[in-house]
Amino acid sequence: MPEGVSILLAADRFYGTAQLIDWCRQAGWSYRIRLKGNLTLSHEGGELTTGEIVSLLPQGLVGAELYGSGATTNIGVLHENGHKEAWIIAMDALPSRYTVLDYGMRWGIENMFSDFKSRGFGLMQSHILKPERLERLILVMSIALYWAVSCGAFDEQETANGGLKRGA
Repeated sequence: MPEGVSILLAADRFYGTAQLIDWCRQAGWSYRIRLKGNLTLSHEGGELTTGEIVSLLPQGLVGAELYGSGATTNIGVLHENGHKEAWIIAMDALPSRYTVLDYGMRWGIENMFSDFKSRGFGLMQSHILKPERLERLILVMSIALYWAVSCGAFDEQETANGGLKRGA
């Protein structure tokens, strides 16, 4: 990454490990990592699970240790009405509704990842081993996806404005 760039890593529950949190801290990256509800934490001399935070400490925790690893982090919680599960987010910032909502930024790229992996582009079937070739392929696929979406949006806008006037 270029020097001076601020990075915020947003990751799902599968990646919520003490090792990743420690790595982000050492690299100077900000992070919002969703945690599973059954992880054990140490906080102020006691133990509790991440799921217990939702009901006992909905304002979140500062300086919780993840499952006896020595890695400490802040934990933010958000459980909105109508949603089945709360978001339990490990973060480098003080927990608040707004810092927890930072995690939602990752949804902006979920569709692109799905498109790349299994909905048409088949990136996983490329079997490319050299990182620089994979980078180029992802760049080309990103441009192609942007072009396809832009064409679809333009056509939709023109249709809404009375249709295209062809041959004029």
